[in-house]
Amino acid sequence: MKLYLRLLKFVKPHLNTLILASLCMMINSVVFGVVSITAVIPVVNNVLRNAPMSVPDKMPQLIKNIMTGINSVPQIDLFAWIIISIVAAFFFRGLFAFLQSYLMTDVSTKVLTDLRRVVYDKLLEFSLDFYNKAHTGVLVSRITYDTSVIQNSITDGITDLVYQSSQVAVSVFMIFFLREMYDIQWSLLVLGFVILPLIMFPIIRVGKKLRKISRQTQEQMGFVTTTLVETISGMRIVKAFSMEETEKEKFSSQNRGLYKMFMRSAKRERLLDWAIEFIGVACGSFVLWLGGRKIIMNSADPAGFIAFILAVFLLARPLSRLGKINSINQKALAAADRIFEILDAKSSVLEKPAAETLAPLKGDIRFKDVSFSYGNEDVLSGINIEARKGQIIAIVGPSGSGKSTIVNLIPRFYDTGKGTVLVDGTDIRNVTFSSLRGQIAIVTQETILFHDTIKANISYGRPGTSDEDIIKAAKIANAHDFISALPDGYDTIVGERGHRLSGGERQRIAIARAVLKDAPILILDEATSQLDMESESLVQDAIEKLMKGKTAFVIAHRLSTVKFATKIVVLDKGRIAESGTHEELLRANGLYKRLYDLQFLEESVKK
Repeated sequence: MKLYLRLLKFVKPHLNTLILASLCMMINSVVFGVVSITAVIPVVNNVLRNAPMSVPDKMPQLIKNIMTGINSVPQIDLFAWIIISIVAAFFFRGLFAFLQSYLMTDVSTKVLTDLRRVVYDKLLEFSLDFYNKAHTGVLVSRITYDTSVIQNSITDGITDLVYQSSQVAVSVFMIFFLREMYDIQWSLLVLGFVILPLIMFPIIRVGKKLRKISRQTQEQMGFVTTTLVETISGMRIVKAFSMEETEKEKFSSQNRGLYKMFMRSAKRERLLDWAIEFIGVACGSFVLWLGGRKIIMNSADPAGFIAFILAVFLLARPLSRLGKINSINQKALAAADRIFEILDAKSSVLEKPAAETLAPLKGDIRFKDVSFSYGNEDVLSGINIEARKGQIIAIVGPSGSGKSTIVNLIPRFYDTGKGTVLVDGTDIRNVTFSSLRGQIAIVTQETILFHDTIKANISYGRPGTSDEDIIKAAKIANAHDFISALPDGYDTIVGERGHRLSGGERQRIAIARAVLKDAPILILDEATSQLDMESESLVQDAIEKLMKGKTAFVIAHRLSTVKFATKIVVLDKGRIAESGTHEELLRANGLYKRLYDLQFLEESVKK
């Protein structure tokens, strides 16, 4: 119940629309429900039997007057009025049904929009370690499929909850009212209400099972989505290794698993529908048999009894629908569980409530006794590095030595386990994310471009930048010539992840983006490691232009590209093994010298 109430908080901003929709539903249910049941009496008595309705003494005076008036209307005229009333009733019933359906769809769609926005905003708050553990497909499934399940619970669940509950109330009222007016025996009333506990038992029992199955279904949907995302994004590798059949079988297996989950849920829902309907009809039929004997023996009013039976039978359908609501809500609660797992999760890197705005930087950076670990795995230990404004610090070392982790600590993608990172003498944990990251430009090994124009990708983070400034940045990045040669120039759509461009072209656009940001601190994480010699030359030239006057941290795979660095820091197993200039490290004859000689030998063999 607590989870459901929490979910309903998303409905609160749209309460006025919900109330209006509920009023339409209640008018539909109460007014037309009462009319349809009470209209049986004059139809049976006055029209079909050509006999006036009996007016019980217990009847309220207002209703007595109405019934007396109906009795005074000629049979053929009454029949005509009833036909006209039926047409009018269905017209207005359809109108109110349209209004309630439209308004409820409006509410549910707004809630869906709000929910997706909140989940998306939360995903943007998490630090990078969250994404190291999470599956992209699972996250996509939660923000698409799970939220849609919740939307269904609002559209169908709340609609039916209000409508069918009012139907139950109408039916119960009419059952008691007609029993009182026409002296229908209490045994029939008691038997009529045997339906309720008999129906509620399977609703509650099956509902618990459905919630568990629904959560499993939603998790399986996440696996299917993950496979889709991985296969589509890695299609080049799939084809290169001729793994199409393997991927087909993998997806088919997961898809079959999803099918089985859906069918397990559907089987229980359909059995529940059948059980509720059968119980309702069986109980109603037994009441009809007992009461029918009274009519045959002329000891009961036929019109009153038929109206009573109609009210009893009308009770079964809304109870059946309420059972369906329980199924829908259990699915929604399972989806809400998964969504609130995200909303309740805490980022490992948080901005302090009283964080200061960092003043424009000179660019001094200092790592002071920094240690870091992923879980129980130590990645960095006792790191001390100092960079002055305009210096270039190259970080090299074997794979897995912690090079990327060091540079990821500067913009606070992660927080240090021990020690501090200072910029211009200020602990970066005491300043706002935006003021810190706004003064850092990053070019990574894996170039991230968005499915948009080249212009939009270069000016990403700097909306409203003039075309002149964008072109200037592209020229510095050696990108203007190839961009101008494209059919649409700077308005060319680069495709998903920039796949319509070559690796070197993508990298130069990323460098142009960093040039346009003009940040005092620059991070280059193996920005040339996957390029051919010609592209690397163009990119390296662009990088040298980009680094002028900036404090730069450079991670390089090819050691020949970091000879110009002010200082080279050599990492080994998360510790600084040695540091110095290129010449100093070669003379020291340590790890750097061994790595350099090994690369020189490999390049000589390739030539």
